[in-house]
Amino acid sequence: MDLGLQGNRAIVCGSTDGIGKASALLMAERGAIITLVARNKEKLNATLTELSTEYGQNHATVCADFNKPDELKQMIQAHLKESGYTYRILVNNSGGPHGGPLIEAKEDEFRIAFERLLICNQIMAQATVSGMKKMGSGRIINIISTSVRQVIPGLGVSNTIRGAVAQWAKTLALELGEFGITVNNILPGYTATARLQELAESKAESMGKTVEDIRKTWAENTSLKRLGKPEEISSAVAFLASESAGYISGHNLSIDGGRFGA
Repeated sequence: MDLGLQGNRAIVCGSTDGIGKASALLMAERGAIITLVARNKEKLNATLTELSTEYGQNHATVCADFNKPDELKQMIQAHLKESGYTYRILVNNSGGPHGGPLIEAKEDEFRIAFERLLICNQIMAQATVSGMKKMGSGRIINIISTSVRQVIPGLGVSNTIRGAVAQWAKTLALELGEFGITVNNILPGYTATARLQELAESKAESMGKTVEDIRKTWAENTSLKRLGKPEEISSAVAFLASESAGYISGHNLSIDGGRFGA
């Protein structure tokens, strides 16, 4: 199985923490040339120093905020024009909206989440697909959530928007397949990231429980009885980016430790 990514240029969003960072680190280890995209310049620079250069890669960064789609579009277009880079791999990844009951959600929560999670994905895809078409090959990998298959209580807005992102991606897979471009969704379960810790703290406060109680409940709702690790998700990202995954497209891949309940 060919899992090497030597010579492949990859742009990874939300790549200074959690699953995004783990994916960038692993793909760099396998030879990919990484462009990190995130909003915190200090974290970008710190992550840049951690990327492997074993294959002589010259990695890059783009500082942009996914809460500001217009800014993201401007920054990505400027980066592509100035660098002349074309990307074979795009990893779309961004933090989800705040939790809470769906019926209590304000209209602006939907608008903000839609722009961050779907509109920004569209901006990134439009910016990179022309290069993929020229190469006759491409990989678009979207980090979403298992809520696409089974909604998660207390994450009403996220459940709604993540479902829209999944359908966007599957439609894109149909449209781009003839150009050798695959589009797939990774659906992580409860994964030990800073984002999950924030959700645990919020849920614990609202329910009058401890954070450890919440994390234990989530772990118990998996077959493996534990939370996932970002590195376990990144392995799937790197696989889908490889040549060996060339006939996989339009797929929702759950990586959730056998999650079977709420």
